[in-house]
Amino acid sequence: MMITTKGRNALKIMIDLAQHAGDGFVSLNDIAERQKESVKYLETSVAQLSAAGFVLSARGKSGGYRLARPAQDYSVAEILTVGEGSLAPVSCLISGCENAGTCQTLPLFKELDEVIMSFLNSKTLQDLI
Repeated sequence: MMITTKGRNALKIMIDLAQHAGDGFVSLNDIAERQKESVKYLETSVAQLSAAGFVLSARGKSGGYRLARPAQDYSVAEILTVGEGSLAPVSCLISGCENAGTCQTLPLFKELDEVIMSFLNSKTLQDLI
């Protein structure tokens, strides 16, 4: 499993919003500046987070984004999953495999997936700030 920039950016946006939760709505320009990323690149990630109901948005002069829930109510696993789609270490855990019944490596990868998800679910956004 490799976390791509999509997953990392989703996590960076959420951390930034959590750190600035008292500021009301935070502009994507401000997030991009603090995270040293382009606004254009972060737009995709924030759109995914918004579609998942993780962030709320407001338009206008004092618009931007803010967390939909308190930081302690988000697991790192669910944030990364929004950006990545899946965190499975091998594709056969997502789509299945015709050799699943005889595959000698499948139990290993299932156990690895459980360990990864358990770890990431044990960490909250609050833990990171």
